[in-house]
Amino acid sequence: MSDGTIALREGEQVDADALLAWLAREVPALVPSGACLRIRQFPAGFSNLTYLVTVEHARGQQPIVLRRPPRGVKAGIAHDMGREHGILAALHARGVPVPNPLARCDDAAVIGAPFYLMEHVDGVILRGTLPASFTEQAAAVPGRLAALSQTFVQTLAQLHAVDVSTEPLASLGRPDGYVQRQVQGWTKRWLASRTDDVPPLDWIAAWLEAHRPPDRATTLVHNDFKLDNLVLEPDLSRVRAILDWEMATIGDPLMDLGTSLAYWVEAGDAPIFRALGLGITALPGSMTRTELVQAYGAHRGIDVSDAPFYYAFGLFKVAVIAQQIYARHVQGLTSDPRFAVLGEVVKALGIAAQQAAEKGRV
Repeated sequence: MSDGTIALREGEQVDADALLAWLAREVPALVPSGACLRIRQFPAGFSNLTYLVTVEHARGQQPIVLRRPPRGVKAGIAHDMGREHGILAALHARGVPVPNPLARCDDAAVIGAPFYLMEHVDGVILRGTLPASFTEQAAAVPGRLAALSQTFVQTLAQLHAVDVSTEPLASLGRPDGYVQRQVQGWTKRWLASRTDDVPPLDWIAAWLEAHRPPDRATTLVHNDFKLDNLVLEPDLSRVRAILDWEMATIGDPLMDLGTSLAYWVEAGDAPIFRALGLGITALPGSMTRTELVQAYGAHRGIDVSDAPFYYAFGLFKVAVIAQQIYARHVQGLTSDPRFAVLGEVVKALGIAAQQAAEKGRV
């Protein structure tokens, strides 16, 4: 994780003294005698808040990462810090590339919300642009992005092969009827969070309900698998860690693929999708969405002919996530300036979802 931090945003501060006192009492191994904390914020991400906590002491300094829910959200699994901490612990023990969880606190009185701490994984996270060093190697970029596309889809396929037959992963979700619950659940979230009329989203919600595929074999589902949730080697050759497990569950793996496709921007897509910070996939060398689907099917040896349904669902889900965050912005519950544009992103995602459904392609 490259630094890329900012000063704490208004309303999202963390009390360093309170955190230090809790660490000294509950996890003294992390804070040597005389240590102090320096806290900065990772500005990216649209859901739970992530902070770089540097423990400074006489022998040097040690970076760790803190995760907590934002203000103004209702209780639920997406903001359940204990659940996310437990998922990381289980996956780390199974050799899945995730940060090692270090501690958790369920007492909201300590810093204003439950939180957990995990190791800091150094590396590259791709968002809106390529690392500056790549501008000096322009001829090599398409080849590296082609390899990265392969690594991306292979990593997703490997996640879907993780053994979830034993606890605690076996209890993550209810596999039967997963697609139905997802379609109906995200439709309810859309209706509960809407601030403006977006007819394409109403249309796609009805279409998804009418065209649900039959249940298939279920697997571990990350539910937000995209490039900026991966910590990569500096040359992009390997995934060092997979981040943001807040929505992980057990379910239809193609729902995971559909979400990934929704974030996989192509050169011909509406320019506003770059506001999601994922335009790197539109650069020459990256797979197209169709190629991504074909590669995934080959890795797992499964039929992916119904991928357009899952892509349309992924666009709908991302639109609703954006709408929920935009609604918090409209209500004045966040001062993050990035959220002001999300209303237009929601509309564009709705249009794209309807088009994917009508045309039957990704």
